[in-house]
Amino acid sequence: MSGQTFRRSVLIGTGSALPARKVSNAELAAKVDTSDEWIVERTGIRNRHIADDSETTASLATLAAQRALEAAGVDGSKVDLIVLATATPNQTFPATATIVQNAIGANGGIAFDVAAVCSGFLYAMGVADSMLQSGMAKTALVIGAETFSRILDWEDRTTCVLFGDGAGAILLESRECDSADAPGILATRLHADGAHNELLFVDGGASTTGTVGHLRMKGREVFRHAVVNLSNVLREVLEEAGFSSEDLDWLVPHQANARILEATAKKLNMPASKVVITVQDHANTSAASVPLALDTAIRDGRIKSGQLVMLEAMGGGFTWGASLLRV
Repeated sequence: MSGQTFRRSVLIGTGSALPARKVSNAELAAKVDTSDEWIVERTGIRNRHIADDSETTASLATLAAQRALEAAGVDGSKVDLIVLATATPNQTFPATATIVQNAIGANGGIAFDVAAVCSGFLYAMGVADSMLQSGMAKTALVIGAETFSRILDWEDRTTCVLFGDGAGAILLESRECDSADAPGILATRLHADGAHNELLFVDGGASTTGTVGHLRMKGREVFRHAVVNLSNVLREVLEEAGFSSEDLDWLVPHQANARILEATAKKLNMPASKVVITVQDHANTSAASVPLALDTAIRDGRIKSGQLVMLEAMGGGFTWGASLLRV
């Protein structure tokens, strides 16, 4: 590709935010019929953060966005596209992205939400990348933000121990490149299969019950589909980009369950040392989990400039996807 210019969406900043209140397994065990040992053995989770009444999906998303802007040294007014992934918006409408847009002073650009649950951030990133490639925008904030604690059934010990609240954001900039080794998003593949609705869903909605509802999940079946779907989509992205799993410096997976992460890495013959795992600290934060983990690994120095990083996730729908980028 040398001598031929092309556009790439380049990662220039990351940020994340967690609610102030941290809830340990022991604290949960005092209220729910469970134990620290049971949760850790099955999921790897030790803590999660739970939003209080003053914290919302929009406030967490805004804080994560501001930190990403600060990391990039970019003023909010320069952002002309915001794509926010969430299953727990502040309001039915308008989009939570527009609340963030107003808070950072980016009014007048494009701002909307996407709903793909735990895969939401990958979907949002794919959409933003396409819009940057087409020239519709130059600087995009891609955000995953959730207050999943608001849709949990706190009497269902099989689900309430798995989730937490939080937000993560990345800032992408459209740049002209002339080398295949240039930084940016290299390939993204997204999928959905609506045949499995009943395995992971929320039993409410504006058009059906008029209520928010609670999360319902058949964990064993979700686990089985997750390992197969994620390993397949990772191979698709690697093939499209012309790389093998050995070329990857890091895998940043959706932080749902440590066992799923281990099984997926094993299917790809990837060593555990190349997998970013943060699920022990913030549990499953749905659309926020991938950008949260990415921000953590960039800020602690694990992920370095020039490295190949694979992001992946699967969520209710089922939806799933993966994206390869050079940071």
